[in-house]
Amino acid sequence: MATTRVWDAFVRVFHWSLVASFAVAWVSGDDWKMLHIWAGYAAAALIAMRLIWGLVGTHYARFSQFVRSPLVVASYLRDVTTGREARYLGHNPAGGAMITALLATLTGLCVSGWLLTTDAFWGSELMEGMHETLANLALVLVGLHIAGVLWASFRHHENLLRSLVTGIKRAPESGDIA
Repeated sequence: MATTRVWDAFVRVFHWSLVASFAVAWVSGDDWKMLHIWAGYAAAALIAMRLIWGLVGTHYARFSQFVRSPLVVASYLRDVTTGREARYLGHNPAGGAMITALLATLTGLCVSGWLLTTDAFWGSELMEGMHETLANLALVLVGLHIAGVLWASFRHHENLLRSLVTGIKRAPESGDIA
């Protein structure tokens, strides 16, 4: 079977590093404050680098390649419900929307966490509530993201999880969107 490299090393290292920093921050939130704070700073730095890479990186890493309008996302999701969705070599429209939602939520989570360390918001119950709400939203989004990856892997007969380790996917076939 023919293959092609889709995910560059930066995207793969970013993805798994962000997974690790979010997991560490989630687990350490109540008991290990300094670990929690440093995991948040790591996530913020990773997101900042990803935002830059989304503008200047390789083809499939660029936001212009996978951020689609809400109408395109809705049309794709409609096709999913009828089993007619196209296979995308990069991110499909739902995956692009999920990445956008995750990056926005995690950015808000990092900013609200940082604000809690400032004099202006130290001990602010409102900011703590917002931070916790964003953390819970991020966890829900992660669950939906994993479900989407598993569903797309099943529907298109390819291991998307493995491609996020190797960077390699099955080459485009007739009807696929590269």
